[in-house]
Amino acid sequence: MNLFTPLRPVPGAPLARANPVAKLAAAAILMSALFLSADPITPGLIVLVLLAAVSLTGLHPRDLLARSWPLLLAALAVGILNTVFAPERPAAESLVSGVGLGLRLLGIAMAGLLALATTDPTDLADALQQQLHLSPRAAVGTLAAVRLLPVMAGEWQTLALARRARGVDAGRSPLAAARIAFGMLLALLVGAVRRATRLAMAMEARGFGALPCRSVARPHGMHVGDWALIVGALLIAAGAVGISLAVGSWRFIFG
Repeated sequence: MNLFTPLRPVPGAPLARANPVAKLAAAAILMSALFLSADPITPGLIVLVLLAAVSLTGLHPRDLLARSWPLLLAALAVGILNTVFAPERPAAESLVSGVGLGLRLLGIAMAGLLALATTDPTDLADALQQQLHLSPRAAVGTLAAVRLLPVMAGEWQTLALARRARGVDAGRSPLAAARIAFGMLLALLVGAVRRATRLAMAMEARGFGALPCRSVARPHGMHVGDWALIVGALLIAAGAVGISLAVGSWRFIFG
C-alpha cells in the first residue's frame, strides 16, 4: 500500500498557468448553474465539458481518478438512493430525478477538484490578496489550510496502516467499519487541532500580523486567458441551461 502523494500538474498546462482567482470564478459559475438546475441534461452537459477539460489540467486521468473515486462513488450512491427511496411517483420520473441529482453532485465536485488540483497554494494566497484584496490573515490562513490537506490525507492513511498492523479489522461488519472510521476521524481531528495550535504559535513568534500591510513577492495579474476562462465558463453554463430549456427538461431547483 503506497502512502498518499499529492497531485502535481504539469506546470505548462493551460489550467495550471491560469490565475487561481479566475479558476475559482469559473468553478463558482459552473457550480451555480448546477445548483440551480434540477434536470439531468444541464449537469450532464457540464460534466461532459469538465471531463474534456481534464486534458487541460496537466494531470494524468488515472491519478485524478485515484484521488476522486470517493466523489464518484458518493454521486452514484446518492443517485441510486434517490431513485429507490423517492416518494411515490412514476418510475421514469424517479429515475430522471435520481440521475439528475447524481450528475449535479458529480459536476460540483469535479469543478472544485479541477480548480484546486491545478492551483499552487502559494499562488492562491497571492492571488486572493492581489485580485480579491483579502487581508493577509485570511489569505495566509487559506494557504495554511490548503497546504495541510495532503498532510491530513497522509495521516489518515497512516492511521489505517497502524490499525491494520495491530490487527484491527472490521471484517464484513458495516457497524465495525463505522466504529473504526469514527475512531480514526477523532484521532485525525485531535492531531489537526494540535498542529493548528503549533502553527499559530509559530506565526505569532515570527511577528505575523504585527504590521498593517505586507509586501508582495510574486505579482499575479489577470491576463486575457484568465478572462477567457471566466467567459468560457459563463458560455458553458448558459449553453447547458439553454439546451435544457430548448428540449423542455429544465427545472428550477426551487420551482
